Amino acid sequence: MKTRLMITSALSLTGLAASALLPVKPALAGDQLTIVSWGGAGQTAWRKAVFEPFAKATGIKITEGEYSGEIAKVRAMVESKTVSWDVVDAAGSGAWLMCAQGLLETIDWNKLGLDRAKFGAESKLDCGVPNVVSATILTYDKGKLPNGPKTIADLFDTKKFPGKRGLVKNFSPNLEWALIADGVPTKDVYKVLNTPDGVDRAFKKLDRIKKDVIWWTAGAQAPQLLADGQVVMTAAYNGRITDAAKDSGKHFEILWDAAQVGWGYWTIPKGSPHLDDAYKFIAFAGSPQGQADFTRYMPYGPANKDAMALVDPTVLPNLPNTPERDAIALHADYPFLMERADELRQRFTAWLAK
Repeated sequence: MKTRLMITSALSLTGLAASALLPVKPALAGDQLTIVSWGGAGQTAWRKAVFEPFAKATGIKITEGEYSGEIAKVRAMVESKTVSWDVVDAAGSGAWLMCAQGLLETIDWNKLGLDRAKFGAESKLDCGVPNVVSATILTYDKGKLPNGPKTIADLFDTKKFPGKRGLVKNFSPNLEWALIADGVPTKDVYKVLNTPDGVDRAFKKLDRIKKDVIWWTAGAQAPQLLADGQVVMTAAYNGRITDAAKDSGKHFEILWDAAQVGWGYWTIPKGSPHLDDAYKFIAFAGSPQGQADFTRYMPYGPANKDAMALVDPTVLPNLPNTPERDAIALHADYPFLMERADELRQRFTAWLAK
């Protein structure tokens, strides 16, 4: 989540009192939390929207840390019983994997004081509380391509849209998009991809555009490829495109059809030395007000459904999980992706090398 920030006011301190959260008690001397996130603009957004207001409201000091999603760091602390991180902002796949490996505390939603149902199906993970919704989308420059792609199938139509395409150098969401473009209903994609024939079908579809693809590996590359005219369309992270369009003045248009939406999670490493305060923080950060305020700084959607009504109307057009977009989205199946990742990544790497 490394995009530029939109300047706005910080979260109102009344947000905690207005939400059904844990009662706030005066912090004891020395109360503190170490919260680890991804650095960059995303962490700055959390700081302004949640970290600073929470510390002011509770008196609990927050020490920030940064990481790049390294599960090994969490495992080393847990296994050696030297846990110094209290709350970790984990990507969806990472949260599911750490939970399966027994590295995270199981969340007690009753203790948390939040309504689990408000976080939808994504809250079925027992070891995390969803915090944001982001998306991998297809985008193009409407200034150069006035009649741009309308569905994900157009990504594979090189006659109608000749030119290079940018795609992330990973098996997902490329295999999923290939199946959808080949006629598989979005809701059935992972069921089909869970079969040998489905995998073969996806790669056969990708064969059609392989020679027309420029592969990228870092989120900043996608908007740059588009701005430089090296591609006519590209996969990208929705936040990157929103901010790139603002910064460059270009008319980058997002195609929301089959956007692969994913979630981040607040997690607690097993053995956190400040478990009660970690719960207080996650309750604060998961409140409708806290989640809505985050969207003022970053164009990622709130995971708490009650937050959507509090989002600034000028921000809504940039979010990936409004009701109409959610209805046509490809929801990342983290258990499937976690189970099949090694196998599909190996085949994808071999396919690229051919």
